[in-house]
Amino acid sequence: MTLRAASTATADRARIRAGEHTGPTSGLAPGFAQANLAILPADDALDFLRFCVRNPKPCPLLEVTDTGSPHPAGLCADADLRTDLPRYRVFHDGQLVDEPTDIAQHWRADLVAFLLGCSFTFEWALTAAGLPMAHQLQGVNVGMYVTNRRCSPAGSFDGPLVVSMRPFPPDAIPHVIEISARFPAMHGAPVHIGDPAEIGIDDLATPDFGDAVRVSADEVPVFWACGVTPQAVAIEARPSLAIFHAPGHMFITDQHHVDFDTQEEGHDHP
Repeated sequence: MTLRAASTATADRARIRAGEHTGPTSGLAPGFAQANLAILPADDALDFLRFCVRNPKPCPLLEVTDTGSPHPAGLCADADLRTDLPRYRVFHDGQLVDEPTDIAQHWRADLVAFLLGCSFTFEWALTAAGLPMAHQLQGVNVGMYVTNRRCSPAGSFDGPLVVSMRPFPPDAIPHVIEISARFPAMHGAPVHIGDPAEIGIDDLATPDFGDAVRVSADEVPVFWACGVTPQAVAIEARPSLAIFHAPGHMFITDQHHVDFDTQEEGHDHP
């Protein structure tokens, strides 16, 4: 890892911590992986951990902090999860109560933070391979949909799988599958290809989250397990307190995208 590359992630987190950047994190710290965030009381954390282990496609675990610690020592030793995301969503008993730019006032000694893999990494790999994302070309957020597939429950955490959709030409799909499968810690290979109705999606033009993405006549919709799944399931479980990143406002890690490529294990950065 070069000093310049390392300072990019650190500098962007510092800007966020200082309140100088409060918007989405797409495009920040190029080359570095980002992560979804979920924070729960210790009383709920073990069941949520079980839920993630039982549902690794939508909930790929990158790190779990010690109880009461906001510091993800494995991914970024100098980071503080109370301040280093641009915006958060705070829920009490399943109800949204705040969307702050830091959560210092909400932090408690019994909280456990979970960092989960993010699709930005496999999107980076697909784009690098000459397979651009339709939602990026159209200038919108990716479309996300609640499906008829159920997750494996754990305690009070139970609910449907949420997927994100990206269309590709049919001849590109084998390459799309091959590339995204190399990143199991970032949702991995698609969970469905083709007819949306087969997974309970009635209309691609009306996503449950994000924006509608146009699918051309010569394209096929491809669906990946989505990091919105654990948020939706945790909110439905109605814990006394639950804190998440605001959509698109991710946590920037010190890890490179390539660090999560199973074909590049042992890769040394210049």
